[in-house]
Amino acid sequence: MNMKEIGINELSFNPFEKIGKQWFLITAGNEEKGYNTMTASWGFMGVMWGRNCVQAVVRPCRHTYNYLNDNEYFTVSFFGEEYRSALAFCGKNSGRDCDKAKETGLTPVFTDDTTTFEQAELVLVCRKIYTQNMDMSALSDEMNAQFNGTDPIHTEFIGEIVKVYTK
Repeated sequence: MNMKEIGINELSFNPFEKIGKQWFLITAGNEEKGYNTMTASWGFMGVMWGRNCVQAVVRPCRHTYNYLNDNEYFTVSFFGEEYRSALAFCGKNSGRDCDKAKETGLTPVFTDDTTTFEQAELVLVCRKIYTQNMDMSALSDEMNAQFNGTDPIHTEFIGEIVKVYTK
């Protein structure tokens, strides 16, 4: 892997920009059992239970969901703007139907019992510490009407950030 490990305190970025505008890949699984990745633009980073964490929300119908459930580790990987079309592809297509890495030219890297991609600029390796289905009845009426619809409810995965890699 053409990245170096850094301390989490060395990170300096705007999470609203990174998550909501640049997007990221959530990837779970490993070389031995296989992996899948999906694009996300929702989530949180912060401190939970005294640990530096990432929260990712994934609908059970997504192929990546089973990999998140079945594995202890997952990655959150951020890319430069030149990979926007690859991330768009990974968000619109299912790993059930295609090999996303092959289709996009992304090169999988197997590390820390999980998977990321050689082209990533920043990788957060997360150890899953909490999983819970979101309770849509707890949403405000406005948010429930906007996001509940007929789709299955998201499951929340909180991962403690255990390693950080950067270019």
